Amino acid sequence: MSPTAMSLLAARPRHDPSHTRPLAGPPGLGRRLKTARWSYLYLVPMLVLLVGFVIYPILASLGYTFYRWNGIGHPDEYVGLDNFRRILKDGIFWGAVRHTFIYAFVLVPVQLVLALALALVLNNPKLRFAVFFRTVYFIPVVTSAAVIGVVMQLMLSNFGESAGSLLAKTGMTNGRIDWLGDPHTALAVIIAIGIWHTLGYNLVYFLAGLQTIPQELYEAAKIDGAGPVQCFFRITIPMLRQVGVIIVVLAFIGSFQVFDLVQVLTGGGPYFATEVVNTYIYHLAFGGGSGGGAAQPDVGLASAASFLYGLLLIVFATLQVLALRRLGRQRAGATR
Repeated sequence: MSPTAMSLLAARPRHDPSHTRPLAGPPGLGRRLKTARWSYLYLVPMLVLLVGFVIYPILASLGYTFYRWNGIGHPDEYVGLDNFRRILKDGIFWGAVRHTFIYAFVLVPVQLVLALALALVLNNPKLRFAVFFRTVYFIPVVTSAAVIGVVMQLMLSNFGESAGSLLAKTGMTNGRIDWLGDPHTALAVIIAIGIWHTLGYNLVYFLAGLQTIPQELYEAAKIDGAGPVQCFFRITIPMLRQVGVIIVVLAFIGSFQVFDLVQVLTGGGPYFATEVVNTYIYHLAFGGGSGGGAAQPDVGLASAASFLYGLLLIVFATLQVLALRRLGRQRAGATR
């Protein structure tokens, strides 16, 4: 060893284990709360609104399920679990559940396929006026569902200059078709309008997901000889998997909340053919309705129906998340 190296080794301080400082442990809860205090402070308004307008009404309506009450005064006619028994035996309720699930399971797949196809087209950097087309497809989303229902009802009505009269004049149909008055076509028409109305939401979600995919992956695939179809199934679909799970869950949650279109277009009719759970609950709570419901308001019965429907949605959402996780694990295992 050279004299220079020996002098450097002699000058370097030796490590003394007794002077080693212990590593700091993870910060405690109080320290973490103090560090993020402004973040929690910003969440206070949302939390207050959530408690006041969501959590408290849910807990308050739970007490109403044990009473027969028309919404005036204070509930005093205690009926126990009779409201739940009446709902479970009501064929109209189960018909409304069936119509709601039909609406969701038809609308969501069709809408997601259309939204993904449009997103792929609108994400093309060579497309001119892409911003204009994105705005056009998103306009129905920001339009009130009640306004859309009124306009569509006038367009599909069986009188005046409507779409039915136009089709009859051109010879495409034999006379006018009462689209909303026929039990065989009313629900299909509502589903079609619902697909068009909320298509913009999923279109924006897919566009955001597509824009996170690095273009280098497509360029490298093209160099290796991959075509558009192979790029779609080998790059686009796998890269959109995580975003797609969120989109599917949100789409189903939104479709299960359908109310405005049905109430304005048909009110649940004709002959309960389009009665969904939300219109069913509305008719029970406020009475009457062109689609059916109780002749007199019964808030207790409506609350019981709400809780039963909520339990059904919780079970379905849990099964949906578990199924999507299992599918993701199987695909991840297959790609290894």
